[in-house]
Amino acid sequence: MNLSDYHVTRTSPAARVAALLGALILIVLIAAPWWAGRADMRLMGELFLYLALASLWNLMAGYAGLVSVGQQAYVGFGGYMLFALTIFGGLHPLGAIALAGALGALIAVPVALLIFRLRGAYFAIGTWVIAEVFRLSFAQVSALGGGSGSSLPVGIVRSLAASRSGREHLSYWLALGSAVLVIAAVYLFLRSRNGLALTAIRDNELAAGSLGIDIWRTKFIVYVVTAALTAMIGALIFLQKLRISPDAAFSVNDWTAFVIFIVVIGGIGTIEGPIIGTLIFFLLRETLADLGTIYLIVLGTVAIVIMLKAPTGLWGLIRSRFDIELFPLRFRVKPSSPSTKG
Repeated sequence: MNLSDYHVTRTSPAARVAALLGALILIVLIAAPWWAGRADMRLMGELFLYLALASLWNLMAGYAGLVSVGQQAYVGFGGYMLFALTIFGGLHPLGAIALAGALGALIAVPVALLIFRLRGAYFAIGTWVIAEVFRLSFAQVSALGGGSGSSLPVGIVRSLAASRSGREHLSYWLALGSAVLVIAAVYLFLRSRNGLALTAIRDNELAAGSLGIDIWRTKFIVYVVTAALTAMIGALIFLQKLRISPDAAFSVNDWTAFVIFIVVIGGIGTIEGPIIGTLIFFLLRETLADLGTIYLIVLGTVAIVIMLKAPTGLWGLIRSRFDIELFPLRFRVKPSSPSTKG
């Protein structure tokens, strides 16, 4: 066997087709204000925000092994920072969203230094405790409504756009942009040197450490970056809602339980998994939401069945059966074509 007859590549025909289809779908979604109704755009905007949250949680849990049940801490923190920076700081909402992300990264540093002392289930419980501390702390801030919450002033809302339709369009584009930004950031990060280290840690933490990979530093970077982006998503969520309260901002059900469900059924440790999981979650929600508690029972049943039948999620099942990857991360050895040899 001659080594020159083979070459190493990350791309594949499936990935190239997926890139083309993805670009076409993105163009159609960008043009949604010209073909979709208000309710449709509101629903799609919510879907994009959940997709962004799920992709970020998947980066932490699926790749870094940081299983957090307290990411609502940064969703709520970002939302409250949006209100505080616009109401008291006089910032434009878009500038406040960006600054909320920076502040989220800043607050994540001491939090990480504290909870990284914990392992396994204790880490998960620690993240939930931190989220509760955040909730109770913001409930004491009377300037932001205390326990009952606060609404965004009309003047700040109108600063986004003069008309209601303009604000709805901007809100939709921000949600779409956030999902694209997060997926692109996760993809590029996983293809980087730090991403390679993260993949090695996920596969075998002991072996990765023996090869000289700084495990603590790599996980710390993932945690802080995830916190920053989650805070920005939180700011976007409550910019859409126009009202915030401690219970809504730090809801473990809305911002963590549903996100974990999305990642688990889609496929943890894959970029494609949260996309599939989000679509299935919203399909189930829109179909069964009128059934009350039965809706939650169905969600739980679906999660259990998928975990039993396909432990790696739906995308893991598809990938193992057809060996396809829409976001190429793995290196593949393929025979060289005659033109490549020449």
